[in-house]
Amino acid sequence: MQSSRARPVTRTTTIMAQKRAAVSTSTTNGTKKRKIDTKKSTAAVTSGIGVSKDSTELIHALENLEQDTLGESWRTALVAEFSKPYFLKLKDFLRSEHTSYVVYPPVKDIYSWSRLTPLESVKVVVLGQDPYHNTGQAHGLSFSVLPPTKLPGSLKNIYKQLSNDIPEFKPPTTGNLTPLARAGVLWLNTCLTVRAHAANSHAKKGWESFTDTVIQAVLNREDGKGVVFFAWGLPAQKTCERLSIDEVQSLRVDTTNHCLTRSVHPSPLSAHRGFLGNGHFKRANEWLRERSGVGIDWTVLCSK
Repeated sequence: MQSSRARPVTRTTTIMAQKRAAVSTSTTNGTKKRKIDTKKSTAAVTSGIGVSKDSTELIHALENLEQDTLGESWRTALVAEFSKPYFLKLKDFLRSEHTSYVVYPPVKDIYSWSRLTPLESVKVVVLGQDPYHNTGQAHGLSFSVLPPTKLPGSLKNIYKQLSNDIPEFKPPTTGNLTPLARAGVLWLNTCLTVRAHAANSHAKKGWESFTDTVIQAVLNREDGKGVVFFAWGLPAQKTCERLSIDEVQSLRVDTTNHCLTRSVHPSPLSAHRGFLGNGHFKRANEWLRERSGVGIDWTVLCSK
């Protein structure tokens, strides 16, 4: 997929857009509210949460992002990161990006993975790189898209392999992976935001250090429960190597506390070179059942 650099929003463009916006008033409990047509308002669209750039709402949302939107178990595990220099610099960068560009996913969804999959419930970690960067795609889970967005090619191949590994699995028409997130699958991008139409535009700005700590929190859980890591593609594999996550060669319980599976990325450009046929979903359930007696019910997607 080709990327193009998003154009900054100038003050002139913003003012003109606001003038063109259709304005109406409505009364609720005696209070008048302005309604701006966001389809015509550049300022409202670029905020990512539907607020004007000169409003304090966006700044407040970013400043309180972790307190307001990060799942409680993760916030407790990651609180030490929030005051570190790299993280403060990252937040400054995000404020600047949101001021000038469209940024995905919406602010409220940056940490959606943490609310859907609490730290103590993680059984499988699926590592992605950065969010989808086109309109209406990203919502905080790697590889996942909300309807009515068409299924991306990578997700189609994930469904194909699931069908091969799990006979009861019937590929759904939606790309929303939320049910699996609630079942213990952590769909985690190593970079949590991206500028519209510019892949990897937020890479090496601090997110990778933060998500390394997310993964370390999984590795170091007090309950000692092992998890399965899906490392699809070289970037995901390098992340695992950097964190010393060892690959498991057998299902023996005493081999290691975690199971790492590797293959090429499920992208249509590479899936035929080793993703399709890798057996990862079957292997994950075998390993989980060997360890705890319970695997992932991948078929929870089938009714969606």
